[in-house]
Amino acid sequence: MKKPRGRPAAADKSADSHDDVSERIRITLAKAISEGALKPGSKILEEAIADHFGVSRTVVRGALGVLESDHLLERKRNRGTFVAEPGIEEARSLFEARRKLEGILLELVAARVTAAELESLEKLADEEERVHQHGDDKSRAVQSGQFHIALADLAHNAVLTEVLAKIVARLSLVMSLYEDHRHDDCGADHHRMIVQALKDKNLQQAQQLMEHHLADIESRVKLTTGQGDRHSFISVLENFS
Repeated sequence: MKKPRGRPAAADKSADSHDDVSERIRITLAKAISEGALKPGSKILEEAIADHFGVSRTVVRGALGVLESDHLLERKRNRGTFVAEPGIEEARSLFEARRKLEGILLELVAARVTAAELESLEKLADEEERVHQHGDDKSRAVQSGQFHIALADLAHNAVLTEVLAKIVARLSLVMSLYEDHRHDDCGADHHRMIVQALKDKNLQQAQQLMEHHLADIESRVKLTTGQGDRHSFISVLENFS
């Protein structure tokens, strides 16, 4: 009986290598988008990415396809791939989804979290305060997002944490497009109070604090077409001035 024929070992290794590089490309672009280095509407240069990572454009397109499915990129016919520009209704839906999801996650965290895990989360809030005092706007935004993902991790539900991470990433585009004014407060005080409520085993207070915190974030955006157009135009000026 003949053994089933498979791919040669070299082919398997090559495929694995391409998968690894594709994931590196995805992570690199996702991070650049979430940290605001790649603004909504920015064109993605496939050839430049392929040259930088030393792979074919086919491998690059695999990574871009994943980011498209996550709604961080969008392909425009005959024009190429661009960083997504969330519409107003999409932005409202994302904010609503985040409010609901973070409330559910807090219920799970309150039921499952350990004292040691809360201490670790409190240290993260302390680090966020340090960044708030001495860091730049980008560092503050990144640190704030990390707190919410770390809090979600304590629910010990990988699926819900992944969903929240994707929502937070898409909301970074919303903030980039529609933020009307920046606050000096990056949310570190709110985060610390949420941790304290969890340590006090007061779920209701933790949820109320989270609702207030997320409402404060939403108050920073102005969901109008004019606001989105203004930010896009400013981005062009920044690139060409």
